Amino acid sequence: MLSCYRVLDLTDARAFICGRALSDFGAEVIKVEKPGGDPSRCRGPFYKDDPDPEKNLTWFAFNANKKGITLDVASARGREIFKKLVGTADVVLESFAPGYLDGLGLGYQDLSKINPGIVLTSMTGFGQEGPYRHYKDPDIVVRALGGMVYTAGYEDRPPLTVSYHHTHSLGAMNGAVGTMIALAHRVHTGRGQHVDCSTQQALDIVCSAEIEGPYALFGQVPTRHGRARAAVTLRDGTTFYNPLLWECRDGFIALNLLLNPSAAKNNSSMMEFIKKDGIAIGSFEGWEWDKKSWEDMTLAQAEELMDVLGRFFKNHTKDDLLKLATENRFQLGPCNNAEDILKYPQLQARGFWKNIEHPELGADLKYPGGAVVTTQGYVGVKRRAPHIGEHNEEVYKELGLSAAELNALREQKVV
Repeated sequence: MLSCYRVLDLTDARAFICGRALSDFGAEVIKVEKPGGDPSRCRGPFYKDDPDPEKNLTWFAFNANKKGITLDVASARGREIFKKLVGTADVVLESFAPGYLDGLGLGYQDLSKINPGIVLTSMTGFGQEGPYRHYKDPDIVVRALGGMVYTAGYEDRPPLTVSYHHTHSLGAMNGAVGTMIALAHRVHTGRGQHVDCSTQQALDIVCSAEIEGPYALFGQVPTRHGRARAAVTLRDGTTFYNPLLWECRDGFIALNLLLNPSAAKNNSSMMEFIKKDGIAIGSFEGWEWDKKSWEDMTLAQAEELMDVLGRFFKNHTKDDLLKLATENRFQLGPCNNAEDILKYPQLQARGFWKNIEHPELGADLKYPGGAVVTTQGYVGVKRRAPHIGEHNEEVYKELGLSAAELNALREQKVV
């Protein structure tokens, strides 16, 4: 779908996924690394824990499908070569600090003089303008400034964050969308443009309904409400926290337990299954689920219900409980770990996982494929990430550089 486009990828690890997304859709993406390799190659995890820059799993994941060259764009000769590459390209991706490329004479105004149709996509924590544009943007800082940390967790505890650094990936995927929109615009105008993507803004958009929206509309500042999501009021006015996560035989399940007339049939059926499991249901024998809700329960009854459900869930696996839920329309789902996800039948049915050959490792590695399926063909990973400078000869030969010139550039550490 994007096979007619060439992309020069200058990004660091924060925005690798932008080029990966474009390459998944067929674009020729050329990853430009420093001579000797990108610094991210030296940070784990590594294949079989071997700290080799050619065995970096993050590099494998986010640079699959790309070609790879080495070039020092900070050197005079490197800038000269890069400008020649820009003349052959449609897109340049970058995640340097704002103003860095301008200082090298490689900013948008400079590149557009070489190639009026070039699209330059810049992905940074706070964008190219504004008082924060030069601030460092580690994941937790951007996440906190975007409001997500303040609203995560329980109301009587400090804010929480999550373990996976996903905010930059969110910003970079917005960068990919912006790039494709700019290319579509170029079809009609013949002109490229500078796409300026702020990770903070990308996060704010995702969170706007629950964070900024209530304040903008009603003057309310949302705070942490981890328990409140499961808070119910009992007969005596007591607030009871109905668990959302439950331990089962092989892990955990998530259950949204509704106690109201609309869920009466489901709850009654669940009690029957629990009885067949040999677990006494006590106060809930003959309970009129179609006429009662949390407001009809005492604290003792609510705690008894939690005990009954807890014992039942611990008798069964996640798969058993999911099968029971889907057959009886319970709002229940397994908390999948990495092994579960790799084996998940829905993902397998959609051909999500792909085995990609790594001859240098003597193995095929399993990769996640694309997030979409189209009628125009496969979208997703097709080949492994490039080795350091793997495509130097191919790409530089196209520019007219001879083998002798390329060797000289290697000795000068330009490539």
